[in-house]
Amino acid sequence: MYDPTVFENLKVAFENHLYDLDNLERLIYLHNRSDQLDMAVMARKFSIRFSLKGCQAVTCELSLHASMQELANEILEVGGAEPGCLLTLRVRHQVHDVEKQCSEIDQILRQIWEEDIFYVQTLSFHFDQKNRVYLNTIDIDFKPKLTEEHMGEINEFLQNVLEMIRLIGDNCK
Repeated sequence: MYDPTVFENLKVAFENHLYDLDNLERLIYLHNRSDQLDMAVMARKFSIRFSLKGCQAVTCELSLHASMQELANEILEVGGAEPGCLLTLRVRHQVHDVEKQCSEIDQILRQIWEEDIFYVQTLSFHFDQKNRVYLNTIDIDFKPKLTEEHMGEINEFLQNVLEMIRLIGDNCK
């Protein structure tokens, strides 16, 4: 019988929680989902993009990544290897006052995630815009590798993600 990998188990757990937030609790809208196998490097990536209802100007894409090495260590049962996945978030929204809003986002991220993340805010804009509106893309990498031991924390983690979106969206309703 097929024994699912840590990646598969975490993917299904995140997917189920997010679908419940969409279909049962009606707190979010799911916009897209992707499940990829990168044949060039034999890596897996699962992504699901969503927004809060009442705060669709802020989108969040949650991604799980498993490298070939992680998958091989698990499947081959390499001694001493602890199989796991990397978790990232990509949050996108528009800002008008770069200094003020990006500084506020910095504080929000530190408040919610403390020292568990590394993040970068990247701003872009259309060259010919008269009144510049910047697209702020916030890439968040979580430091600890996720393992199956983290399964019980997924609900609380997603509640923190929703709170982060609310705060970044300036308390969207």
